Amino acid sequence: MVADVSASGSAPLVIPRPDLHHIIVVGGGAGGLELATALGDKLGRDTWFRKKRAAITLVDRSRTHIWKPLLHEIAAGSMDVDRHEVEYMAQGHWHGFKYRYGEMIGLDRAKKLVHLARTVDEDGREVTPDRWLPYDTLVIAVGSVSNDFGVTGVKQHALMLDTPEQAERFNRRLINACVRANTQATPIRPEQLHVSIIGAGATGTELSAELHGTARGVVAFGLDKINPEKDIKITLIEAADRIVPALPPRISQATKDILTNLNVDVRTNARVTEVTDTGVKLASGDFIPSELVVWAAGVKGPDVLKNLDGLEISRSTQLVVKQTLETTLDPDIFAMGDCAYLVPPGETLPIAPRAQAAHQEASHLVKQIVARLNGQPLKPFKYRDFGSLVSLGHYSTVGSLMGFVTGRNMLIEGFVAKLMYRSLYKMHETALHGYWKVALDSVSRLLTRRTEPHVKLH
Repeated sequence: MVADVSASGSAPLVIPRPDLHHIIVVGGGAGGLELATALGDKLGRDTWFRKKRAAITLVDRSRTHIWKPLLHEIAAGSMDVDRHEVEYMAQGHWHGFKYRYGEMIGLDRAKKLVHLARTVDEDGREVTPDRWLPYDTLVIAVGSVSNDFGVTGVKQHALMLDTPEQAERFNRRLINACVRANTQATPIRPEQLHVSIIGAGATGTELSAELHGTARGVVAFGLDKINPEKDIKITLIEAADRIVPALPPRISQATKDILTNLNVDVRTNARVTEVTDTGVKLASGDFIPSELVVWAAGVKGPDVLKNLDGLEISRSTQLVVKQTLETTLDPDIFAMGDCAYLVPPGETLPIAPRAQAAHQEASHLVKQIVARLNGQPLKPFKYRDFGSLVSLGHYSTVGSLMGFVTGRNMLIEGFVAKLMYRSLYKMHETALHGYWKVALDSVSRLLTRRTEPHVKLH
Protein backbone atom coordinates (compact mmCIF):
# COMPACT_ATOMS: atom_id res chain seq x y z
CA MET A 1 0.00 0.00 0.00
CA VAL A 2 1.35 3.43 -0.98
CA ALA A 3 0.60 6.77 0.66
CA ASP A 4 0.81 9.96 -1.40
CA VAL A 5 -0.73 13.42 -1.37
CA SER A 6 -3.96 14.28 -3.13
CA ALA A 7 -4.40 17.03 -5.70
CA SER A 8 -5.51 19.35 -2.91
CA GLY A 9 -2.10 19.07 -1.34
CA SER A 10 -3.45 18.20 2.09
CA ALA A 11 -5.17 14.85 2.62
CA PRO A 12 -3.16 11.65 2.05
CA LEU A 13 -3.97 9.45 -0.91
CA VAL A 14 -4.17 5.74 -0.06
CA ILE A 15 -3.41 3.42 -3.00
CA PRO A 16 -4.11 -0.30 -2.49
CA ARG A 17 -2.67 -2.86 -4.98
CA PRO A 18 -2.28 -0.75 -8.17
CA ASP A 19 -2.45 -3.95 -10.28
CA LEU A 20 -6.11 -4.58 -9.30
CA HIS A 21 -9.38 -2.97 -10.35
CA HIS A 22 -10.50 -0.80 -7.41
CA ILE A 23 -14.19 -0.99 -6.50
CA ILE A 24 -15.45 1.25 -3.69
CA VAL A 25 -18.92 0.89 -2.17
CA VAL A 26 -19.87 3.89 -0.05
CA GLY A 27 -22.58 3.01 2.46
CA GLY A 28 -23.04 -0.23 4.37
CA GLY A 29 -26.83 -0.34 4.47
CA ALA A 30 -29.02 -3.17 3.24
CA GLY A 31 -27.95 -2.88 -0.39
CA GLY A 32 -24.39 -1.65 0.08
CA LEU A 33 -23.34 -4.41 2.46
CA GLU A 34 -24.99 -7.11 0.34
CA LEU A 35 -23.16 -5.75 -2.72
CA ALA A 36 -19.76 -5.57 -1.02
CA THR A 37 -20.20 -9.09 0.38
CA ALA A 38 -21.14 -10.60 -2.98
CA LEU A 39 -18.39 -8.75 -4.86
CA GLY A 40 -15.84 -9.80 -2.27
CA ASP A 41 -16.88 -13.44 -2.60
CA LYS A 42 -16.73 -13.32 -6.42
CA LEU A 43 -13.81 -11.00 -7.10
CA GLY A 44 -12.01 -10.10 -3.91
CA ARG A 45 -9.96 -13.17 -3.01
CA ASP A 46 -7.92 -15.99 -4.46
CA THR A 47 -9.48 -19.44 -4.59
CA TRP A 48 -8.24 -22.75 -5.98
CA PHE A 49 -10.12 -22.14 -9.23
CA ARG A 50 -10.10 -18.32 -9.51
CA LYS A 51 -7.59 -15.53 -8.91
CA LYS A 52 -8.41 -12.28 -7.15
CA ARG A 53 -9.57 -9.74 -9.74
CA ALA A 54 -10.47 -6.63 -7.75
CA ALA A 55 -9.80 -4.74 -4.54
CA ILE A 56 -13.22 -4.26 -2.91
CA THR A 57 -13.55 -1.51 -0.30
CA LEU A 58 -16.61 -0.71 1.81
CA VAL A 59 -16.75 2.78 3.33
CA ASP A 60 -19.13 3.68 6.17
CA ARG A 61 -19.17 6.20 9.00
CA SER A 62 -20.50 3.53 11.39
CA ARG A 63 -18.68 0.36 12.39
CA THR A 64 -21.67 -1.96 12.47
CA HIS A 65 -24.71 -2.64 10.30
CA ILE A 66 -28.36 -2.95 11.33
CA TRP A 67 -31.12 -3.64 8.81
CA LYS A 68 -32.94 -0.30 8.63
CA PRO A 69 -36.52 -1.70 8.73
CA LEU A 70 -35.69 -2.92 12.27
CA LEU A 71 -35.01 0.58 13.64
CA HIS A 72 -38.54 0.98 14.98
CA GLU A 73 -38.01 -2.16 17.10
CA ILE A 74 -34.78 -0.70 18.49
CA ALA A 75 -36.59 2.54 19.29
CA ALA A 76 -39.39 0.68 21.05
CA GLY A 77 -36.91 -1.50 22.93
CA SER A 78 -38.25 -4.80 21.61
CA MET A 79 -34.99 -5.79 19.91
CA ASP A 80 -31.49 -6.31 21.29
CA VAL A 81 -29.12 -4.49 18.92
CA ASP A 82 -26.12 -6.61 19.93
CA ARG A 83 -27.75 -9.78 18.61
CA HIS A 84 -28.51 -8.37 15.19
CA GLU A 85 -25.71 -5.97 14.26
CA VAL A 86 -23.01 -6.99 11.77
CA GLU A 87 -19.40 -5.89 12.31
CA TYR A 88 -18.13 -4.45 9.03
CA MET A 89 -14.51 -5.33 9.72
CA ALA A 90 -15.32 -8.97 10.50
CA GLN A 91 -17.70 -9.27 7.54
CA GLY A 92 -14.98 -7.95 5.25
CA HIS A 93 -12.43 -10.40 6.63
CA TRP A 94 -14.77 -13.33 5.99
CA HIS A 95 -15.92 -12.20 2.54
CA GLY A 96 -12.94 -10.73 0.73
CA PHE A 97 -13.40 -6.97 1.06
CA LYS A 98 -11.76 -4.22 3.13
CA TYR A 99 -13.68 -1.92 5.44
CA ARG A 100 -12.65 1.72 5.79
CA TYR A 101 -14.07 3.78 8.64
CA GLY A 102 -15.09 7.28 7.60
CA GLU A 103 -17.68 9.53 6.00
CA MET A 104 -17.60 10.53 2.36
CA ILE A 105 -17.56 14.33 2.05
CA GLY A 106 -16.65 14.79 -1.61
CA LEU A 107 -15.34 13.44 -4.92
CA ASP A 108 -12.70 14.29 -7.50
CA ARG A 109 -14.23 12.69 -10.59
CA ALA A 110 -11.38 13.68 -12.89
CA LYS A 111 -8.82 11.87 -10.72
CA LYS A 112 -11.32 9.22 -9.53
CA LEU A 113 -10.87 9.91 -5.82
CA VAL A 114 -13.29 9.62 -2.89
CA HIS A 115 -12.71 12.14 -0.10
CA LEU A 116 -13.21 10.85 3.46
CA ALA A 117 -13.51 13.15 6.45
CA ARG A 118 -11.26 12.97 9.49
CA THR A 119 -12.79 10.99 12.36
CA VAL A 120 -12.31 11.49 16.09
CA ASP A 121 -13.33 9.52 19.17
CA GLU A 122 -15.51 10.69 22.06
CA ASP A 123 -12.45 12.31 23.67
CA GLY A 124 -11.63 14.32 20.55
CA ARG A 125 -8.58 12.24 19.57
CA GLU A 126 -8.07 11.49 15.91
CA VAL A 127 -8.98 7.97 14.80
CA THR A 128 -8.49 8.32 11.04
CA PRO A 129 -7.08 11.30 9.12
CA ASP A 130 -8.70 13.26 6.33
CA ARG A 131 -7.86 11.13 3.29
CA TRP A 132 -8.60 10.16 -0.33
CA LEU A 133 -9.28 6.70 -1.75
CA PRO A 134 -8.86 5.92 -5.47
CA TYR A 135 -11.45 3.98 -7.44
CA ASP A 136 -12.03 2.55 -10.88
CA THR A 137 -15.68 1.79 -10.14
CA LEU A 138 -17.62 3.64 -7.45
CA VAL A 139 -21.02 2.63 -6.06
CA ILE A 140 -22.82 5.16 -3.87
CA ALA A 141 -25.31 3.55 -1.48
CA VAL A 142 -25.57 6.08 1.35
CA GLY A 143 -29.30 5.62 1.90
CA SER A 144 -31.71 8.37 2.88
CA VAL A 145 -32.50 10.63 5.82
CA SER A 146 -35.74 12.08 7.15
CA ASN A 147 -37.06 15.16 5.37
CA ASP A 148 -38.36 17.79 7.77
CA PHE A 149 -39.75 19.91 4.88
CA GLY A 150 -38.60 23.02 6.73
CA VAL A 151 -41.22 22.64 9.49
CA THR A 152 -40.38 24.88 12.44
CA GLY A 153 -38.94 23.14 15.49
CA VAL A 154 -38.42 19.68 14.01
CA LYS A 155 -34.61 19.77 14.23
CA GLN A 156 -34.68 21.15 17.76
CA HIS A 157 -37.46 19.12 19.37
CA ALA A 158 -38.21 15.98 17.32
CA LEU A 159 -36.27 12.74 17.14
CA MET A 160 -35.51 11.03 13.82
CA LEU A 161 -35.08 7.28 13.28
CA ASP A 162 -32.47 7.28 10.51
CA THR A 163 -29.72 5.45 12.41
CA PRO A 164 -29.42 2.87 15.23
CA GLU A 165 -27.93 5.61 17.42
CA GLN A 166 -31.03 7.78 16.97
CA ALA A 167 -33.31 4.81 17.65
CA GLU A 168 -31.40 3.95 20.83
CA ARG A 169 -31.52 7.59 21.92
CA PHE A 170 -35.32 7.57 21.64
CA ASN A 171 -35.49 4.34 23.61
CA ARG A 172 -33.34 5.80 26.41
CA ARG A 173 -35.53 8.90 26.55
CA LEU A 174 -38.66 6.75 26.72
CA ILE A 175 -37.32 4.62 29.58
CA ASN A 176 -36.00 7.69 31.42
CA ALA A 177 -39.38 9.37 31.06
CA CYS A 178 -41.09 6.34 32.63
CA VAL A 179 -38.57 6.11 35.49
CA ARG A 180 -38.83 9.87 36.10
CA ALA A 181 -42.62 9.72 36.23
CA ASN A 182 -42.52 6.81 38.66
CA THR A 183 -40.13 8.48 41.10
CA GLN A 184 -41.23 12.14 41.07
CA ALA A 185 -43.03 13.49 44.12
CA THR A 186 -45.67 15.27 42.07
CA PRO A 187 -48.51 13.55 40.17
CA ILE A 188 -47.90 12.52 36.56
CA ARG A 189 -48.85 15.38 34.26
CA PRO A 190 -51.47 14.64 31.55
CA GLU A 191 -48.94 14.99 28.68
CA GLN A 192 -45.89 13.66 30.48
CA LEU A 193 -45.85 10.18 28.94
CA HIS A 194 -47.43 11.11 25.62
CA VAL A 195 -45.64 10.23 22.37
CA SER A 196 -46.50 11.87 19.05
CA ILE A 197 -45.33 10.14 15.86
CA ILE A 198 -45.46 12.36 12.79
CA GLY A 199 -45.76 10.38 9.58
CA ALA A 200 -47.93 7.27 9.23
CA GLY A 201 -45.91 5.42 6.64
CA ALA A 202 -44.48 2.01 7.45
CA THR A 203 -41.98 3.29 10.06
CA GLY A 204 -44.40 5.50 11.99
CA THR A 205 -47.22 2.97 11.92
CA GLU A 206 -45.01 0.08 13.01
CA LEU A 207 -43.48 2.17 15.79
CA SER A 208 -46.88 3.15 17.20
CA ALA A 209 -47.95 -0.49 17.53
CA GLU A 210 -44.59 -1.62 18.87
CA LEU A 211 -44.58 1.15 21.49
CA HIS A 212 -48.01 0.14 22.74
CA GLY A 213 -46.66 -3.23 23.82
CA THR A 214 -43.15 -2.35 24.95
CA ALA A 215 -44.16 0.70 27.02
CA ARG A 216 -46.49 -1.54 28.98
CA GLY A 217 -43.71 -4.09 29.28
CA VAL A 218 -41.40 -1.50 30.83
CA VAL A 219 -44.08 -0.43 33.30
CA ALA A 220 -44.71 -4.06 34.29
CA PHE A 221 -41.16 -4.34 35.66
CA GLY A 222 -41.91 -2.48 38.88
CA LEU A 223 -43.03 1.03 37.82
CA ASP A 224 -46.15 0.82 39.99
CA LYS A 225 -47.04 4.51 39.94
CA ILE A 226 -47.76 4.49 36.20
CA ASN A 227 -51.12 3.35 34.87
CA PRO A 228 -50.45 2.39 31.23
CA GLU A 229 -54.07 2.79 30.11
CA LYS A 230 -54.38 6.22 31.67
CA ASP A 231 -50.90 7.76 31.61
CA ILE A 232 -49.36 6.49 28.35
CA LYS A 233 -50.80 7.87 25.13
CA ILE A 234 -49.59 7.43 21.54
CA THR A 235 -50.72 9.75 18.74
CA LEU A 236 -50.04 8.92 15.07
CA ILE A 237 -50.23 11.97 12.79
CA GLU A 238 -50.55 11.79 8.98
CA ALA A 239 -51.04 14.62 6.48
CA ALA A 240 -52.67 12.32 3.90
CA ASP A 241 -56.26 11.13 4.07
CA ARG A 242 -55.27 7.66 5.32
CA ILE A 243 -52.36 5.94 7.05
CA VAL A 244 -49.80 3.81 5.16
CA PRO A 245 -50.94 5.45 1.90
CA ALA A 246 -48.56 3.22 -0.13
CA LEU A 247 -50.84 0.26 0.65
CA PRO A 248 -54.31 -0.40 -0.79
CA PRO A 249 -57.18 1.42 1.00
CA ARG A 250 -58.52 -1.81 2.50
CA ILE A 251 -55.17 -2.53 4.18
CA SER A 252 -54.92 1.07 5.41
CA GLN A 253 -58.33 0.74 7.02
CA ALA A 254 -57.50 -2.64 8.57
CA THR A 255 -54.30 -1.18 10.01
CA LYS A 256 -56.17 1.81 11.40
CA ASP A 257 -58.76 -0.47 13.01
CA ILE A 258 -56.03 -2.46 14.77
CA LEU A 259 -54.32 0.70 16.06
CA THR A 260 -57.63 2.19 17.20
CA ASN A 261 -58.34 -0.97 19.19
CA LEU A 262 -54.95 -0.43 20.86
CA ASN A 263 -56.08 3.10 21.84
CA VAL A 264 -53.61 4.74 19.48
CA ASP A 265 -54.97 8.17 18.55
CA VAL A 266 -54.81 8.18 14.72
CA ARG A 267 -55.03 11.63 13.10
CA THR A 268 -55.31 11.83 9.29
CA ASN A 269 -55.56 14.96 7.14
CA ALA A 270 -53.46 16.53 9.87
CA ARG A 271 -50.65 18.80 8.68
CA VAL A 272 -47.99 19.72 11.24
CA THR A 273 -46.96 23.38 11.29
CA GLU A 274 -44.62 23.41 14.29
CA VAL A 275 -42.99 21.14 16.85
CA THR A 276 -42.30 22.65 20.27
CA ASP A 277 -40.69 21.36 23.45
CA THR A 278 -44.15 20.54 24.80
CA GLY A 279 -45.97 19.16 21.76
CA VAL A 280 -47.12 19.45 18.16
CA LYS A 281 -49.11 22.23 16.47
CA LEU A 282 -51.41 21.36 13.56
CA ALA A 283 -52.63 23.54 10.69
CA SER A 284 -56.17 23.10 12.04
CA GLY A 285 -55.15 24.99 15.18
CA ASP A 286 -55.12 21.89 17.38
CA PHE A 287 -52.22 21.34 19.76
CA ILE A 288 -51.17 17.82 20.78
CA PRO A 289 -49.23 17.85 24.07
CA SER A 290 -46.25 15.47 23.93
CA GLU A 291 -42.92 15.23 25.69
CA LEU A 292 -41.59 12.81 23.07
CA VAL A 293 -41.99 13.56 19.36
CA VAL A 294 -40.78 11.30 16.54
CA TRP A 295 -40.50 12.66 12.99
CA ALA A 296 -41.03 9.88 10.42
CA ALA A 297 -42.57 11.90 7.57
CA GLY A 298 -40.81 11.83 4.24
CA VAL A 299 -37.27 11.00 3.11
CA LYS A 300 -34.57 12.65 1.03
CA GLY A 301 -30.97 11.98 0.07
CA PRO A 302 -28.20 13.07 2.48
CA ASP A 303 -26.85 16.58 1.93
CA VAL A 304 -23.44 15.24 0.86
CA LEU A 305 -25.00 14.25 -2.48
CA LYS A 306 -25.18 17.95 -3.35
CA ASN A 307 -21.38 18.17 -3.25
CA LEU A 308 -20.24 15.26 -5.41
CA ASP A 309 -18.38 17.14 -8.11
CA GLY A 310 -21.43 18.08 -10.13
CA LEU A 311 -23.33 14.75 -10.25
CA GLU A 312 -26.99 15.28 -11.15
CA ILE A 313 -29.45 15.18 -8.25
CA SER A 314 -33.24 15.26 -8.03
CA ARG A 315 -35.42 17.68 -6.05
CA SER A 316 -35.33 15.17 -3.21
CA THR A 317 -31.50 15.25 -3.20
CA GLN A 318 -31.14 11.79 -4.73
CA LEU A 319 -28.60 10.90 -7.42
CA VAL A 320 -30.30 10.62 -10.80
CA VAL A 321 -29.33 7.36 -12.51
CA LYS A 322 -29.86 5.70 -15.88
CA GLN A 323 -31.69 2.39 -16.25
CA THR A 324 -28.31 0.67 -15.81
CA LEU A 325 -27.93 2.40 -12.39
CA GLU A 326 -25.03 4.47 -13.75
CA THR A 327 -25.16 8.13 -12.74
CA THR A 328 -26.21 10.31 -15.66
CA LEU A 329 -22.92 12.24 -15.88
CA ASP A 330 -20.33 9.60 -15.02
CA PRO A 331 -20.33 5.97 -16.27
CA ASP A 332 -17.78 4.98 -13.61
CA ILE A 333 -20.12 5.92 -10.76
CA PHE A 334 -23.28 3.97 -9.87
CA ALA A 335 -25.95 4.75 -7.28
CA MET A 336 -28.39 2.34 -5.66
CA GLY A 337 -30.87 2.06 -2.83
CA ASP A 338 -32.62 5.00 -1.20
CA CYS A 339 -30.11 7.57 -2.52
CA ALA A 340 -30.80 6.69 -6.18
CA TYR A 341 -33.51 8.37 -8.27
CA LEU A 342 -34.70 5.98 -11.00
CA VAL A 343 -37.96 6.24 -12.95
CA PRO A 344 -38.72 2.87 -14.61
CA PRO A 345 -39.75 2.91 -18.30
CA GLY A 346 -43.43 3.72 -18.69
CA GLU A 347 -43.72 5.05 -15.12
CA THR A 348 -44.01 8.63 -13.89
CA LEU A 349 -42.77 8.14 -10.34
CA PRO A 350 -39.35 6.90 -9.18
CA ILE A 351 -38.82 3.60 -7.42
CA ALA A 352 -39.79 4.07 -3.78
CA PRO A 353 -37.03 3.91 -1.15
CA ARG A 354 -37.65 0.38 0.18
CA ALA A 355 -35.49 -2.51 1.31
CA GLN A 356 -36.70 -4.79 -1.49
CA ALA A 357 -35.50 -2.26 -4.10
CA ALA A 358 -32.04 -2.07 -2.52
CA HIS A 359 -31.84 -5.88 -2.41
CA GLN A 360 -32.78 -6.22 -6.08
CA GLU A 361 -30.38 -3.46 -7.14
CA ALA A 362 -27.51 -5.07 -5.21
CA SER A 363 -28.14 -8.42 -6.94
CA HIS A 364 -28.27 -6.67 -10.31
CA LEU A 365 -25.07 -4.66 -9.77
CA VAL A 366 -23.06 -7.74 -8.83
CA LYS A 367 -23.70 -9.15 -12.30
CA GLN A 368 -23.16 -5.80 -14.02
CA ILE A 369 -19.85 -5.05 -12.34
CA VAL A 370 -18.56 -8.49 -13.31
CA ALA A 371 -19.73 -7.79 -16.87
CA ARG A 372 -17.98 -4.40 -16.72
CA LEU A 373 -14.69 -6.07 -15.77
CA ASN A 374 -15.17 -8.50 -18.66
CA GLY A 375 -15.73 -5.65 -21.12
CA GLN A 376 -19.36 -6.63 -21.72
CA PRO A 377 -22.26 -4.15 -22.11
CA LEU A 378 -24.42 -3.34 -19.11
CA LYS A 379 -28.05 -4.44 -18.91
CA PRO A 380 -30.91 -2.27 -17.59
CA PHE A 381 -32.24 -2.87 -14.11
CA LYS A 382 -35.82 -4.18 -13.94
CA TYR A 383 -37.60 -3.62 -10.64
CA ARG A 384 -40.24 -6.07 -9.44
CA ASP A 385 -42.59 -4.74 -6.78
CA PHE A 386 -43.57 -7.68 -4.57
CA GLY A 387 -45.86 -5.53 -2.45
CA SER A 388 -45.66 -4.06 1.04
CA LEU A 389 -45.97 -5.43 4.55
CA VAL A 390 -46.52 -3.55 7.80
CA SER A 391 -45.72 -5.25 11.11
CA LEU A 392 -47.85 -4.18 14.08
CA GLY A 393 -45.68 -5.82 16.71
CA HIS A 394 -47.04 -9.03 18.17
CA TYR A 395 -50.60 -7.86 17.47
CA SER A 396 -50.72 -8.46 13.73
CA THR A 397 -49.07 -7.96 10.34
CA VAL A 398 -50.90 -6.68 7.27
CA GLY A 399 -49.94 -6.07 3.66
CA SER A 400 -50.31 -6.91 0.01
CA LEU A 401 -48.33 -9.13 -2.35
CA MET A 402 -48.22 -8.00 -5.96
CA GLY A 403 -48.13 -10.54 -8.76
CA PHE A 404 -47.02 -13.24 -6.33
CA VAL A 405 -48.15 -16.75 -7.36
CA THR A 406 -51.52 -15.70 -8.80
CA GLY A 407 -50.39 -12.82 -11.02
CA ARG A 408 -52.83 -10.54 -9.16
CA ASN A 409 -52.59 -8.43 -6.03
CA MET A 410 -53.21 -10.52 -2.93
CA LEU A 411 -54.08 -8.99 0.42
CA ILE A 412 -52.77 -10.86 3.45
CA GLU A 413 -53.09 -10.42 7.20
CA GLY A 414 -52.22 -12.18 10.44
CA PHE A 415 -49.82 -15.12 10.76
CA VAL A 416 -49.10 -15.51 7.03
CA ALA A 417 -48.27 -11.82 6.69
CA LYS A 418 -46.06 -11.96 9.79
CA LEU A 419 -44.22 -14.97 8.37
CA MET A 420 -43.65 -13.15 5.08
CA TYR A 421 -42.44 -10.03 6.92
CA ARG A 422 -39.87 -12.00 8.91
CA SER A 423 -38.75 -13.83 5.79
CA LEU A 424 -37.66 -10.51 4.26
CA TYR A 425 -35.11 -10.06 7.05
CA LYS A 426 -34.00 -13.68 6.74
CA MET A 427 -33.38 -13.11 3.02
CA HIS A 428 -31.15 -10.17 3.90
CA GLU A 429 -29.26 -12.18 6.51
CA THR A 430 -28.84 -15.08 4.09
CA ALA A 431 -27.34 -12.74 1.49
CA LEU A 432 -24.75 -11.71 4.09
CA HIS A 433 -24.02 -14.98 5.92
CA GLY A 434 -25.42 -17.97 4.04
CA TYR A 435 -28.14 -20.43 5.05
CA TRP A 436 -26.34 -22.39 7.78
CA LYS A 437 -25.22 -19.41 9.84
CA VAL A 438 -28.66 -17.81 9.60
CA ALA A 439 -30.32 -21.04 10.73
CA LEU A 440 -27.99 -21.39 13.73
CA ASP A 441 -28.37 -17.70 14.69
CA SER A 442 -32.16 -17.98 14.47
CA VAL A 443 -32.21 -20.97 16.84
CA SER A 444 -29.83 -19.18 19.22
CA ARG A 445 -32.01 -16.05 19.33
CA LEU A 446 -35.14 -18.14 19.87
CA LEU A 447 -33.61 -19.91 22.87
CA THR A 448 -32.13 -16.75 24.39
CA ARG A 449 -35.42 -14.91 23.97
CA ARG A 450 -36.99 -17.29 26.49
CA THR A 451 -34.52 -16.35 29.25
CA GLU A 452 -34.45 -12.55 28.90
CA PRO A 453 -37.00 -9.71 29.25
CA HIS A 454 -38.80 -8.97 25.98
CA VAL A 455 -38.18 -5.24 26.33
CA LYS A 456 -34.94 -3.33 26.80
CA LEU A 457 -34.76 -1.83 30.27
CA HIS A 458 -31.54 0.24 30.04
